[in-house]
Amino acid sequence: QVQLVESGGGVAQAGGSLRLSCVASGRTLWTYPKGWFKQTPGKEREFVAAISRSGGSTSYADSVKGRFAISRDNAKDTIYLQMNSLKPEDTAVYYCATSTRMGEYYSYTLRAASDYDYWGQGTQVTVSS
Repeated sequence: QVQLVESGGGVAQAGGSLRLSCVASGRTLWTYPKGWFKQTPGKEREFVAAISRSGGSTSYADSVKGRFAISRDNAKDTIYLQMNSLKPEDTAVYYCATSTRMGEYYSYTLRAASDYDYWGQGTQVTVSS
């Protein structure tokens, strides 16, 4: 059974940093594009960042450009989200996701939640002002 497990969430002050990790198990997923999304109560899941299978291409929501960085370590089948200069509006549950729907040789990033078929359980990030 495929599992994506996030870690690294918590409470940070505005202007601070957090680093989220997401490790996959149960199936080899390092050949697929991956992403991070966030969700707050009553809202749709929202795109944050995405990374291609090789890590050579990345994509970010405008709200996090220049502050967040997505990366991956394919040897560990793990992706990361380095979150700097945090703002109270970054407060949300953050989910990692992997997409196998385009096939394992798909070389680009994916920004739509509907493109992803494997999801983690989420990790809470709270930024205090």
